[in-house]
Amino acid sequence: MEIDDFFQGNALNAVDAKGRLSVPAFVRSVIERRSDARAIVVGVHEVSPCLTAYGRNYARKLYDDMERRRLADEEKGAAPEDHYARARRAFGMTEDVPYDTSGRIVLPPMMRRKGGIEDLALFVGVGGTVEIWNPRAALQHGDRDLKEIAAWRLEEKGIAP
Repeated sequence: MEIDDFFQGNALNAVDAKGRLSVPAFVRSVIERRSDARAIVVGVHEVSPCLTAYGRNYARKLYDDMERRRLADEEKGAAPEDHYARARRAFGMTEDVPYDTSGRIVLPPMMRRKGGIEDLALFVGVGGTVEIWNPRAALQHGDRDLKEIAAWRLEEKGIAP
């Protein structure tokens, strides 16, 4: 699967007590160009303490990439456990989350807990996918650019970083 539309940009949105929040326009526009579905797949990021999100059709690319990696690992004599752990994270630890015409979703409780999402969600485009961070966690665990994005977005909303 070749990707022509990339997630570029960032936004900080409020999350209410029930997990409702707006998906930023830069995310929705990519999802809608890639697919007819008004939904995002939300999962646990492979290495960072955040969530990752993408359109439903991106799962094919994930699967193909994982299969190539599995075959390469098999050739090197690697045990299959790592492959299955990656597969569970990529496909089992996900939720299909539809959004309404105004772009609002309800982020499932398990995803909120796994991503540490509380009252704010920082969306950061990273090309093929978008990361969803608790902005306070981004300030602690992120690289320099991510920390700068989080600090800027918090200050913009009048929240001290």
